[in-house]
Amino acid sequence: MDKGCETFTEYVLINYRWVFVCLFLLPISFFYDLWFYLRNWVVFNLTSAPKQHNSKVKYVQKQIREWASNGKRTQICTSRPGWQRVCFRQPKYKSTMTNIEVDLVDILEIDVDKKVIRVEPRVSMGQLTATLIPLGWTIPVLPEIDDLTVGGLVMGTGIESSSHKYGLFQHICQSFELVLSDGSLIKCSKDHNPDIFYAVPWSYGTLGILTAVEIKLIPAKKYVKLTYQAINGAENIANNFTKASKNLNNEFVEALGYSEDEAVIMTGTMTDEVENDKLNAIGRWYKPWFFLHVKGMLKENSLVTEYIPLRDYYHRHTRSIFWELQDIIPFGNNPIFRLLLGWMMPPKISLLKLTQTKTVKKLYENNHVLQDMLVPIETMTNSINIFKKTFNVFPLWFCPFILSNNPGFVHPKSDGNQLYIDIGIYGVPKVKGFKPKEDMRKIEKYVTEVNGFQMLYADTYMTKEEFRRMFDHDLYDKVRKNGVQAFPDIYDKVSRSARD
Repeated sequence: MDKGCETFTEYVLINYRWVFVCLFLLPISFFYDLWFYLRNWVVFNLTSAPKQHNSKVKYVQKQIREWASNGKRTQICTSRPGWQRVCFRQPKYKSTMTNIEVDLVDILEIDVDKKVIRVEPRVSMGQLTATLIPLGWTIPVLPEIDDLTVGGLVMGTGIESSSHKYGLFQHICQSFELVLSDGSLIKCSKDHNPDIFYAVPWSYGTLGILTAVEIKLIPAKKYVKLTYQAINGAENIANNFTKASKNLNNEFVEALGYSEDEAVIMTGTMTDEVENDKLNAIGRWYKPWFFLHVKGMLKENSLVTEYIPLRDYYHRHTRSIFWELQDIIPFGNNPIFRLLLGWMMPPKISLLKLTQTKTVKKLYENNHVLQDMLVPIETMTNSINIFKKTFNVFPLWFCPFILSNNPGFVHPKSDGNQLYIDIGIYGVPKVKGFKPKEDMRKIEKYVTEVNGFQMLYADTYMTKEEFRRMFDHDLYDKVRKNGVQAFPDIYDKVSRSARD
């Protein structure tokens, strides 16, 4: 009886969660975003954000010095609730550490002469595009989900379809400002405190508290001229994708794989000109979800070109959170739904996390994959085959990037820069007998063997020794020897055992 009730409860929570999402989370998300953008407009235009920044940083320093004067009885971390992060899991460690309040959410300065923008770490990608594009500027690597923050993309990592030219998000950052464990404030760049500068990316807040970032600016144009090419056959997909990724005349390159033998490769360039009848404002609330729009290109026998407003292109995967929302709101792409409620999409990822029950969390853990694996591009065909045998999840997201040989946590094993591919795996495994821990450990082992890397926002089942084999800890360990043991080791923040 109890088992039957539990099964019924699970069924309702999974299959009818859309009722709660549509009636409550969508309106809350909409008005939260409205409030947040109005607040930031007021702060940036009517107050002195830099002066506020200095006082807020001093408050961070004060808290750390008070922690030190009280005997350093625990390690420290930021107080930002785990549910506010764009990550499936919530961290356990915050309840056992001293939480430092960090309220740093503002754009500080745009210097078009130096071509840099200075921002606080909780500035989101949505804020950046809303602010910069009307001014005729953008940043070279702008990851596509609105709520991703600069701090998360620095301390974790970030990628975009321009990464085949510019690298990961860390590679467009000019400097970092941090508060260290002794309360001191430092600025680091490739020329000043370079060890800290190169050790910070991927460090997940274990070297200091990030308070500001300078990011490179490049000129923006109004539209992206996007060309879709449907490709059949695994080898053809890999060969054509590699060719497109090596062509630096393409400002944007990505692909969506709908099976191991069907994919659509997209290449784009920025432009101010639009051909007649080819403008497609894909970001409008009544438009089909982007991944389904792209899927329609599989029926085409020739190249298809259209023009997309730049901001719409940057956030093309936001409204459907890639394709994750189809499992929560199965009818979300229905024209009637888009007409009635599409203008409020998507629900905020943070609120989806906050309102998950234990049952839903457990079901997601056992029946869902959310991973990004970074592997050398020459392993693309083999990697897809292995991921299919292990998970059988489609679509897959393919995004190429140039991996710099700079020192730090992640770099090629060989000399020189190397072209890699991010394979994003998001969805419900279709293989029989899927076992999340056992199957993920197989993939982690494979990725390590091909000199690849796992993005750390997702579940990591590696042991500490295996984790240290995948990631280069030499510089990280060197920096941590200089008195930053106040922060936990990175493995103790990102491993599966450290997360709910």
